Amino acid sequence: MQDPLLESRLNINRRAFFSRFSVGIGSLALGSLISPSLFSCNTQEDVAESLPAGLAHFAPKAKRIIYLFQSGAPSQLESFDYKPILREMHGKDLPESIRMGQRLTTMTSGQNAFPLVGSAVDFKQYGQNGTWISDFFPCTGQIVDDICLVRSMFTEAINHDPAITCFQTGHQQAGRPSMGAWMSYGLGSENENLPAFVVLTSRGGGNAQGLYAHLWSSGFLDSAHQGVLLRGGKDPVLYLKDPDGMDGQERRAFLDRLGELNHATYEEFGDPEIVTRIKQYEMAYRMQTSVPDIMNIDHEPDHVLKMYGSDVMTPGSFAANCLLARKLAEQGVRFIQLYHQGWDQHANLMGEMGQQAMQTDRPSAALILDLKQRGLLEDTLVIWGGEFGRTNYCQGPLDAKVYGRDHHPRAFSIWMAGGGVKPGLVFGETDEFGYNITKDPVHIHDFHATILHLMGIDHTRLVYKHQGRRYRLTDVSGEVVQQLIA
Repeated sequence: MQDPLLESRLNINRRAFFSRFSVGIGSLALGSLISPSLFSCNTQEDVAESLPAGLAHFAPKAKRIIYLFQSGAPSQLESFDYKPILREMHGKDLPESIRMGQRLTTMTSGQNAFPLVGSAVDFKQYGQNGTWISDFFPCTGQIVDDICLVRSMFTEAINHDPAITCFQTGHQQAGRPSMGAWMSYGLGSENENLPAFVVLTSRGGGNAQGLYAHLWSSGFLDSAHQGVLLRGGKDPVLYLKDPDGMDGQERRAFLDRLGELNHATYEEFGDPEIVTRIKQYEMAYRMQTSVPDIMNIDHEPDHVLKMYGSDVMTPGSFAANCLLARKLAEQGVRFIQLYHQGWDQHANLMGEMGQQAMQTDRPSAALILDLKQRGLLEDTLVIWGGEFGRTNYCQGPLDAKVYGRDHHPRAFSIWMAGGGVKPGLVFGETDEFGYNITKDPVHIHDFHATILHLMGIDHTRLVYKHQGRRYRLTDVSGEVVQQLIA
């Protein structure tokens, strides 16, 4: 039996052990902030051992991602999936053999008929393969040989919030880490003065679905991995500037004292979020210099600004955000998420989608060309697309000027460029009505698995244990689509 007097003299009881252990961890955390190089890895073996469970150990094709998310779901039938039969059968009912009783939204489930509506916008062929692209996207047509167009995406979610949440987190319900948070957790940042995960938002003129913070949340991961929202205007990050009456030296002294207090609290309670708080305060201090420099486009050459269009001079516009995305990519930000609202065209599709396309087509293509001319496209993966597609049948009046389309998760299009995907590839097919996938279906989990693979990550190994279960971005399924990889 253990001698209680001996245990007391040696001071090795359970309480003392955990108390001393927590002090050591806290000191290491603070030390890593003061001098990160002291804790840096020098060999490939060190790197392999230092990374969290789930990181694969093969060379990545992409170092960073720029995701141009088109919130509201642009119609594939007016963009990248040309279906001339819809014009030929305009006004005729969608054959039941095609619809096969598939799930509908409450907005059209009560309809007695489902009249097909042909696209009122024309299509042209572009590139070496003669890829059909609508007249809404002529600039995208000009770069079609640089992009990989996937026409066979599908999802189970039929309403906006579950669908966009699934695209961003791999699950229809909020609460799980977003894609950018997983990247931050698995790969970290290449720039200690900027977050690994940055979010930019813009709004078009159409029906705008809401954007919520859970889309860029860290979920159950450390909160240091959540996305940092940069706003357009003079204050891109709230409360980043020194308060009135406080200069930089006073701010530094304030943060040092606050760090001491937080460290003392950590020693008492051992809550890892306290260490995260210390790191976030330090990051905010360093961002005081880095963020204003990133947001400043005064030194951009005129020919570059002209590429993105006149909207680039309007802070918070999609064009301005595309240029900022390029600048953030240059500075080593791992995951740059753009959201552009306004693609929910249940009516007046030609007018509203035409306006959205005018705001996004040129800047999206300019971003690809800008990255390419700087040698960044080869290791930067750019993604363009929404949360689902649009029906081939009409919602509202069957009129070429005012028709709309309902939600359609069974088949839609996205495109990717750079970062190891095959340029000039058109992958997947839908039936002649654009309703069902007939070749090479790609589920959201397959999409995520492929993106992680391009970033050098095995999606089955990037895992985080939470409340007794092992979670990953691809949940319990997903296969890498090897045909998309160069």
